[in-house]
Amino acid sequence: MNAAERAMPDALAAVATYGLAALWLTSASPAGLASQLAGLGAGTVVAAAAVGSILRRIPRFSTPADRVTLLRAVLVALCAALAVPQLFTAPRTDLLVPILGGIAYLLDGLDGAVARRTGTSSAEGARFDAATDGALVLVLSVAAAPVAGVWTLAIGGMYYVFTAVGFFRPHLRATLPPSLARKLMGAFQPFALLVAVFPGVPQTAAVAAPALALGLLVFSFTRDAVQLETRHRTALVGAGLTAP
Repeated sequence: MNAAERAMPDALAAVATYGLAALWLTSASPAGLASQLAGLGAGTVVAAAAVGSILRRIPRFSTPADRVTLLRAVLVALCAALAVPQLFTAPRTDLLVPILGGIAYLLDGLDGAVARRTGTSSAEGARFDAATDGALVLVLSVAAAPVAGVWTLAIGGMYYVFTAVGFFRPHLRATLPPSLARKLMGAFQPFALLVAVFPGVPQTAAVAAPALALGLLVFSFTRDAVQLETRHRTALVGAGLTAP
């Protein structure tokens, strides 16, 4: 089966896996029906966004790397189904969210390696991977909120704010040169949030790790925004469209 023929089966497999696993996990949850439905809804949004990123492609295709990213997205969706109810109840004391989130975190980078090894790298795959990374951080920030405070939601929301601003200032969506510092700061975000939601972690560490992550994230996004704005202005000056 070629890449085009794999798209629909891969999408359906992701939906079925999430649906069955989410219903099984939430059936054992002590949360009330309303909060369970909120969690299932949040997870469905994550899963639907992932599936949509595959099915919206023109022409439609799915690669081995996309299947790894779909697996990560399903894990993130399951984390959402478990984490959202905690906003209305006491925080969970089991390892389900850290385990599922930790696996999704550890699989980050594998999809890129698979894409390079199979020669199937694509701009669509890179965007799908970035969106899944953003969803993971958002969901983990929701899971960390009952433990560290609702301010952790700022960590998860930063990616989406930056993306939204890019619709009004398209040059902020331009690709920046690779940066090891940016990659390390990005990788630290989910790690810090996983520390916060891990059962038994001292409250000081549960607050300090996300706080450091938020500070680094603000610094990284500010630096990138300044760099992109400077590049944009330089291009306008070079084209004679604005004064130096």
